[in-house]
Amino acid sequence: RRCPVTPKRRCKGCGGAGSGTGGGGGPGPGAHACPRSPSLGRRRQEAAEEEIDETPQEKKLRLAKQYLEELRQYGESRPAPGEGVLLGYCCAWGRGGPAHIPLFLQVQPPDPASIRVLRGHQLPVTCLVISPDDRFIFSASKDGTVIKCKWEVESGKRLCVVPGGKKGTEEQNMGHASHILCMAISSDGKYLATGDRNKLIMIWDTATCKRLHIFTGHHDAVSGLSFRKGTHQLYSASHDRSVKVWDVAENAYVETLFGHQDVITGLDSLSRECCVTAGGRDGTVRLWKIPEESQLVFYGHQGSIDCIQLINEEHMVSGADDGSVALWGLTKKKPLALARQAHGMQDSQGLQEPYWISAVAPLRNSDLLATGSHNASVKLWKCSEGFRKLEPLWDIPLVGFVNSLKFSSAGDFLVAGVGQEHRLGRWWRIKKAKNSICIIPLRQRDAAPSPKAPDGS
Repeated sequence: RRCPVTPKRRCKGCGGAGSGTGGGGGPGPGAHACPRSPSLGRRRQEAAEEEIDETPQEKKLRLAKQYLEELRQYGESRPAPGEGVLLGYCCAWGRGGPAHIPLFLQVQPPDPASIRVLRGHQLPVTCLVISPDDRFIFSASKDGTVIKCKWEVESGKRLCVVPGGKKGTEEQNMGHASHILCMAISSDGKYLATGDRNKLIMIWDTATCKRLHIFTGHHDAVSGLSFRKGTHQLYSASHDRSVKVWDVAENAYVETLFGHQDVITGLDSLSRECCVTAGGRDGTVRLWKIPEESQLVFYGHQGSIDCIQLINEEHMVSGADDGSVALWGLTKKKPLALARQAHGMQDSQGLQEPYWISAVAPLRNSDLLATGSHNASVKLWKCSEGFRKLEPLWDIPLVGFVNSLKFSSAGDFLVAGVGQEHRLGRWWRIKKAKNSICIIPLRQRDAAPSPKAPDGS
């Protein structure tokens, strides 16, 4: 083993100085190549790499984590003016490492008077997505006639409406013939996928709103959809307890995965070839590794887990009908943080019960979260202490069941899909609620520039 005090060694072949260890614990730059015995120099370098047992990707990851920790400490040491909270963005992890330089934003409490309400759906909104360029919103509801809408964010105009039809007429009509429960949009904004209670997945052209294809194969309602980031690979989850993989560009089915013991209620994915799912009343969250056809199982909620979203490639957030919001690390089977009764308690037939968590949304690769219920507010949270604590920030007044939440890519607004009923059933009805899309502006200011990134991160 190498001495940490005198890392350099003499080459047995030529007597020259061997390579030392770098500051990160890996082989230093310019490893010695012995002119008399090249194979000996190579063997020394390979032995040193095996001894350190760190791949180049792992070294990049470790250096980037070290850099992010320095940025976090830098951000926490700065005084935040007024009521603003300093929110630090993590890098967006791709297969090659960080995808962009971290950015610090100043987010302040939203003004309720600035919330814009888009009306058009006659029944409760069940799901929505925002286009990658933040220009358009696609939404769906329980309405039997107006099934899918396309909205322009800036003007609030409804650009496209796809009418539904009767059950069994999907091939003749353009739209779905039952409630749409989930939506997903590809990261290039080309394809939109929608899933309904009639077991169907429809693929749409986002520019023209025309249907391109119908996927069949699930044996119950389709409850979760997500495109793998940077690809046209689509993951779907269903009440039939299965996860399916599709190739949208080729209109092809790929494979099916099984494991949940109850209906799957939500699904999400990012860049890696894996996805996460919420298993309803089986009480588990699962991480599916698609190439290995394996899964990791997480436990933490006491009730039915109804919604789940990835924050970044290493953390996720979920909500359940026991009123809890859980923050997870993908390497730990138990939650890193758990907020019980996150939206308070309600009086139900003389009994005190927690408000169900019906929607969760992270601002991707940041420490900002939003959660929704039917307690007349959307809550914003901050993930602090290295994603080991959930801190409530503000309540945004919003009457009705918050069935879907999405942050814009730039983080300058939050969109909520609101209805008089829960997206999955009719347990309660809030008559004074409006079935609508609510656009909530988030006031932001750029903070001071972040410190210079170290080499290799």
